[in-house]
Amino acid sequence: MEEIIVIGSGCAGMGAAIYAARAGMNPLVLEGSQPGGLLTTTSDVENFPGFPEAVNGFELVWKMREQAQKFGARVESAVVEKVDFSGGVKKLFCLGGKIYEARKIVIATGSSPRMTGAKGEAELYGGRGVSACATCDGAFYRNKDVAVIGGGDSACEEALFLTRFCSSVKIVHRRDRFRASKIMAERVLENPKISPVWDSVLEEVFADESGLCRGIAVKNVKTGAVSEIPCKGVFIAIGHVPNTSAFRGAVDMDAEGYIVPHGGTLVKTDVENVFVAGDCSDKTFRQAVTASAMGCMASILASA
Repeated sequence: MEEIIVIGSGCAGMGAAIYAARAGMNPLVLEGSQPGGLLTTTSDVENFPGFPEAVNGFELVWKMREQAQKFGARVESAVVEKVDFSGGVKKLFCLGGKIYEARKIVIATGSSPRMTGAKGEAELYGGRGVSACATCDGAFYRNKDVAVIGGGDSACEEALFLTRFCSSVKIVHRRDRFRASKIMAERVLENPKISPVWDSVLEEVFADESGLCRGIAVKNVKTGAVSEIPCKGVFIAIGHVPNTSAFRGAVDMDAEGYIVPHGGTLVKTDVENVFVAGDCSDKTFRQAVTASAMGCMASILASA
């Protein structure tokens, strides 16, 4: 029986682990299917306080992990598939059959990239030309033409990162201006390797005779016209979905699957001694610093 288990090992999870460990709760962290969370796929984090020259996303999360372990947190590799929060003892049923029990829980499972559902996207995902992570896969497209789908900060960051390797980058956005922050949008528009494709959405990803991406079809949302863009890689950056399927029916969620905070705080759920932190609940700010702060708040309340 654990005093507290933190589910997730990104900024929210490690923020919770640091504070729970320093409070003497001897926390156990279940790191999930993506150790370190989604931030480990980000190259340069420029907006986390204390790093004026930016910090690598993987390095940032791993430093938080080391800090939590220094104060006594333990980390295990486990993926939670379903839970039972009905009693005073909270039960976690994990992939492989292992069951964990704890008095208190912090859910910090983050989110995953949202896909478009366009024809050919799923078939070519993962090594065949469709990716959701430029940091992970960008180097495979050295001196090749690629496309990015999206118009927010994530899409702009992906496009800018890809210019390090690729010959050209088309950024396809359904509106006529980016949703990204002003500084990110300006960087993209000023980069000679990046060309925006406005008012358009991804219709299809085409494969060549080898089963690899050879291009995409995009549809103009204003005219309905469909055009083809030759490219060897497509990077999807249109947002995220919360990793909360394991908790459906156990805690209050909204229609999109985000866990709803209760009790006048950002981190309490509707279940006593079950807390939430980070992008599995927060769909407004979605920043590393806010996720870390929510982890802090969750553990402070859990230790009270």
